[in-house]
Amino acid sequence: MRLIMTMVAGLTLTFLLQPAWALDDEAQAAKDEGMRLYNAHQRSISTPYLEKAAEAGDSEAMYYLGEVNRLRHMGMNQAALDWYYQAAQHGDPHAMLRLFDGGACELGDVCPENGDDWPQAAFELTLPKAKAGDPEAMAALYDIYYYVKDPDEDEAMKWLRRAAEAGHVESMNLLGEIARNNEEGYDNDTERLEAAEVWFRKAAEAGYAPAMNNLASVLNHLDQPEEAWEWITKASEAGHINGRGWLAACSIEPDGEGMNLCRAAPDPEPAKGWAILRAMNEEVPGTSSERLLRVYGENVTPEQREEGEEMVDEWLNREPPLSYFPDKFGP
Repeated sequence: MRLIMTMVAGLTLTFLLQPAWALDDEAQAAKDEGMRLYNAHQRSISTPYLEKAAEAGDSEAMYYLGEVNRLRHMGMNQAALDWYYQAAQHGDPHAMLRLFDGGACELGDVCPENGDDWPQAAFELTLPKAKAGDPEAMAALYDIYYYVKDPDEDEAMKWLRRAAEAGHVESMNLLGEIARNNEEGYDNDTERLEAAEVWFRKAAEAGYAPAMNNLASVLNHLDQPEEAWEWITKASEAGHINGRGWLAACSIEPDGEGMNLCRAAPDPEPAKGWAILRAMNEEVPGTSSERLLRVYGENVTPEQREEGEEMVDEWLNREPPLSYFPDKFGP
């Protein structure tokens, strides 16, 4: 990972917590649009909207501008460094971990105040908040504990569970994913999937779309097709792009190979499926929606396409908007 060494003139290198400012309506609208585009993997066009919110003092927008630049350049560059550093000054612990990953202190002399250890700075900032009952801080400690010296996996899991028990839906969903992927920790697949189901259901019932999507998959593997279909439909309604894609696919080709999730779907409606795919491709253009159009479009007749075109507006730009729901602290 290459770090650009030339620092912006006048950049302060001490770690200072800056006050967070409430956004005015215009800046908040810009942030909302920037995050919508980011979550739809339209990162390149999210930048001007996020910049407006960041310039108004929003630390979350600063962090995601760091993510946009890091992902675009497949590693730390000057713009990513600057935005992560600004977010860190506002107390964002994940921005501090990104600065550590990019070697900001070692290579660029961008260090926290009174030290050279960004993970330790994140830990010292976050632990008191977690102990005071802040679920976001509890969840952040799960990531931080894997970065500090002498990482403690048991402590990391303890705080992740505390965050979930405090109502943090992302932590509930992550505990479900950890259980689902732990093939050596359970006697059989059914036991493993049932353990995952508990956490996915908690988060899904709390309204978290990725957990709805995961719960549908687990229930399908546990041979509960009716409830699986109920939850994939709810995931679609909550804006999860995978849920919307299943709704379209099952409307067009429910009996195709690998289509077990369609077992409890209503009777096929190819025109409706085509309308959903067209709306997805317009709202979230890219390789994923284009692939779905190509794969399933072969099974839609010209007459069905024509009928579907009249229904596109019914599926376009619904609320909430379509999203991939990327992890904040992902790869």
